Formats: sequence, structure tokens, C-alpha cells
Amino acid sequence: MYIYNVTVNVAAESHEAWVKWMKEVHMPDVMKTGCFIDSQLLKVLYVDDEGYTYSAQYKFLEMPDIEKYQQDFAPGLQAEHKALFADKTVAFRTVLQIVD
Repeated sequence: MYIYNVTVNVAAESHEAWVKWMKEVHMPDVMKTGCFIDSQLLKVLYVDDEGYTYSAQYKFLEMPDIEKYQQDFAPGLQAEHKALFADKTVAFRTVLQIVD
């Protein structure tokens, strides 16, 4: 099993709107792709950066799931995020394997 992790630093003045949008719009849209089986939004604590840092995590079963997401869905969903919060966020993405 795997996790697609998106770590995002959000400017202080935008973080409340960003969290609301993530929980009500973006994360549900990502889940509607059918590529993931679960998701969660976490706040990263004790970070020295300006603003607030969050981790959006999406659990998936097999590597073809993330490949399909990245090819078919990610460009559009990331473009929407950029259009709304481009100058207010910095993000990086990682794929993690759960070790049993």
C-alpha cells in the first residue's frame, strides 16, 4: 500500500480559505478520480517556515493507481489549485510506501 503525499506551505493570510477549499472541494475531487481509497489532511507542527504547512495524504493500493492519477487527473486539478492560490502556496509531492 502507498501514500501520495502533497506537502503545502500556505501564506498566513490565505490558510483558512485554503483549508476550507481543500476539505470541501479539492480533496473530494481527488477522491472522485477513483485512484485512491482514503485521504486525510494534516497540519505539520513545529515548522520554522512563514505561514502554515499542511500534508494532504491520499492512500492507494498499487503503482498503476498513482500513474493513472498523474497522467489523467493531476494536471487539471493542479491547474485549478494554481489558479486560486498560486502566489500563496508552495508545494512538493512524494510517493511513500507503507512498510508493514
